[in-house]
Amino acid sequence: MCASPRPRKMKLADIDRCFDLLSKRQPDPQTELHFTDPYTLLVAVVLSAQATDIGVNRATKGLFAAASTPAAMVALGVDGISHHIRTIGLFNTKAKNLHKLSQMLLTLHDGVVPADRAALEALPGVGRKTANVVLNEAFGQPTIAVDTHIFRLGNRTRMAPGKTPDAVEAELLRRVPDKWKKGAHHWLILHGRYVCKARKPDCAACVIRDLCLFRDKTA
Repeated sequence: MCASPRPRKMKLADIDRCFDLLSKRQPDPQTELHFTDPYTLLVAVVLSAQATDIGVNRATKGLFAAASTPAAMVALGVDGISHHIRTIGLFNTKAKNLHKLSQMLLTLHDGVVPADRAALEALPGVGRKTANVVLNEAFGQPTIAVDTHIFRLGNRTRMAPGKTPDAVEAELLRRVPDKWKKGAHHWLILHGRYVCKARKPDCAACVIRDLCLFRDKTA
């Protein structure tokens, strides 16, 4: 009995074309989280775990008015932080993490967010994805933060198939041309959020439809 054919991967030239099309639709992709500097970005991304950007922005409006620096966040205290972010999932844990990471920034980094992956991932509540967002958005590094949207797109389009977020990230870093890496995760997140949605992708509105290898395209 013959083995099933291995699913194809998107051709490298087609990946290049995908990002060319996505970049023409959205020349300057930006995160939808509200922030003013690396510290407020870090706080917003930590809060965004299992929460929507809209919900995070609603919470950080009051939080940042009360505390927008590590010193102010430490002074606000866990209870004060919790009060401002209580509408977000896991707010008690996140409040403790924000308080502790702010203390660590003051103690270990003179209150400055480090532009270093290992130092970022040593902070409470900061994993690889969060570090990737901060390194990319705050420091211009060509990282690709794989969230649920990018994981889905990597597999659905066959641009970067993988069984885990880390596997998809490795494939994207290997296969996406260098010139697109700085904006890649923004283009893919926004495309996944608004066009290539989980339950019903809007293939009719997709600018990369003809390059995508998804078999069950919608009309």
